[in-house]
This record gives sequence, C-alpha cells and structure tokens, in this order.
Amino acid sequence: MTPQSLQILTPNVPVYKAADAEAYKDLVDVLILCGGSATDLPHQTPEFAQWFHVVDSFDTHAAIPEHFQAVDQQAKENSKVALISCGWDPGMFSLNRLYASAILPCGTDYTFWGKGVSQGHSDAIRRIEGVKDARQYTIPVEAALEAVRSGSAPALTTRQKHTRECFVVAEEGADLQRIQHEIVTMPNYFADYDTTVHFISQEELEKNHSGIPHGGFVIRTGKTGWNEEHNHVVEYSLKLDSNPEFTASVIVAYARAVYRMAQKQDFGCKTVFDVAPALLSPLSGEELRKKML
Repeated sequence: MTPQSLQILTPNVPVYKAADAEAYKDLVDVLILCGGSATDLPHQTPEFAQWFHVVDSFDTHAAIPEHFQAVDQQAKENSKVALISCGWDPGMFSLNRLYASAILPCGTDYTFWGKGVSQGHSDAIRRIEGVKDARQYTIPVEAALEAVRSGSAPALTTRQKHTRECFVVAEEGADLQRIQHEIVTMPNYFADYDTTVHFISQEELEKNHSGIPHGGFVIRTGKTGWNEEHNHVVEYSLKLDSNPEFTASVIVAYARAVYRMAQKQDFGCKTVFDVAPALLSPLSGEELRKKML
C-alpha cells in the first residue's frame, strides 16, 4: 500500500511512508505507534525513540521489562519521552491493580479479560505462515469470576480463569494441523490456556466476526481490621463496543501527557505508573479541582 492509495476519514491530512519518518522529526509533537506487539513494536519503538517523543501499546506483559530497557536507552540518549504499554491492559487495568493493591495490601489481585476480541492475540495468529485472517476471543470462566467476587480469595491458575477461542481463515492448501499446533503452543499467548481453533471461510469471518468488542474486570479482594475481620472487594470493569477505538482514546490522552512531560524535559521511557493523572486532561489544574476533585 502506498500513501497515495490510503483513504482516511479526515480530509487534507497528509500520509507519508514510515520509512521516511526521520525527515519529519522536527515537525511532530508526539508519534503514536500502532504496530503489533508480536513483531513490530519491539523494533519500532526503540528505533523511533531516536527521533520522536513516542507512545506505543506494547501488550506482551511478560516482555515489558525487556522492552522498557531497550526503549529507555534510546529515549535517554536522544532526550526523548517514550511511553510504552499504553491502552486498557496494560494501561488502565494496570493503574487499577496498583491503586487497589496499595490501598488493600493484605489481599489478592485478579484480572479477567473478555468476552471479546483481543487485537494482539488476533495479530499474533495472523503472523503464522498460512494464515490469511483471524479473530481470537478471550472468554472468562464464569465460575472463577463469581468465586472471586464472593471474596473467598480462590487460588486460580491461568488456565482456570480464561479460555481462548480462535476463528482462522487459512490460505488455500495450508497445513491446518501445523497452524493449529503453532497457535495452541504459542508462548505468552496461548500455551497456558485451553484454546479452541476453528477454521472458517473469509465470508463467515466477515459475517460473524467483523466487530471488535472487548472488556474485562480488575478485582482486588482484601481484608482490614485488627484480626482481618472485614472483607473488601474493589472492582473496575470495562465493556467496550470497539476495542481499537477505546484503546486509541487512551493513547491520545497519554500522548497529551507525553508532550507535557517533554516540555519539562522529563526524558526516558515511561509507563502509565509514571504519569500524574492531571497530565492526561485538557482541563487546567484549577478546573480539575473545581469540577472533579
């Protein structure tokens, strides 16, 4: 696809090749990176942090420390602010895990995703040789969710909390058995879950799986009192008609914060934990204190 062939909804906005990005390093306040976490962002974010203040949505939780180190080095060496792993998980869910665990130190965290389409997991499937298109649904196990909400603090394995369901359009002549094996054994994505793979046509995918809803729950159960006699449940939930639109909304708010941090020369790699809430809002401190505090 060439820049000339890309039709965007906002008129008169220029489109350029990513390969030419360095030429615009003095014209962009904050660069938002929209690549996939599996193979794009591990390389793109450190590269572009040489020239731009950046935000990415890297969501491979187990690899965040490694990604942070790579980006931090480039950002500090080039006096840039680079915010990684921004979205709703990691992102908004991360903040709620932090807040609740700080307030209820004697307790347990639980995170449930779905039911919904995971963009990162769907992208990871599409990177497999022989896959033409795919959607992956993350589904909470209802019995596990209710056990957590009861305050009983159950010990749950990864497999006991979620299942994963994949709908895959394979290229003609592709080895379906190999594709299925690569999906269900993929580390960090499917290996730790009960995963079902369905091979369907492109027409069926477009008819029944064209939407991208998602959501989930962050729950902290904890105890207070001299003898820990009082139970508490903190729950934060999201119900999203459009996963990418909501994720984009989070990223734009954090891009605003990155710009403000850059003005203060607070360079280096950041996560949502490093951003004061007031930096996200277009309102002034005075307005926030009057309307929201």
